[in-house]
Amino acid sequence: MAERTDDLMITVTRLNGSQFAVNPDLIERIHENPDTTIVLVDGSTYIVTEPLSQVITTIAEYRARVIALAYRSQTAAVVHSETPERQ
Repeated sequence: MAERTDDLMITVTRLNGSQFAVNPDLIERIHENPDTTIVLVDGSTYIVTEPLSQVITTIAEYRARVIALAYRSQTAAVVHSETPERQ
C-alpha cells in the first residue's frame, strides 16, 4: 500500500514485496499495462504492486500536505510578526 514517509516521499511496493520511497516531485509519468510502472524524470522505471489510482491518490495527498504545511507556516509567520514585542 502506498503511504507517506515523513512528508517528503511516498512509499510504494515492488513486485517482490519490498518497499521503497520515491520523491513524487521526480515522477514524470505512471502507466498501468497491466502492472503499474512509475517513470522518473531521469528515465528510471519502477514496477509496483499498487494500482495506478492508488499511486495518484497518494501523490495528491502528499501535495495537499505540502500546501497545508506551507499555509500553516505562512499563517504562523504573519501572526508572529503582528504580535507586539514585550518590553
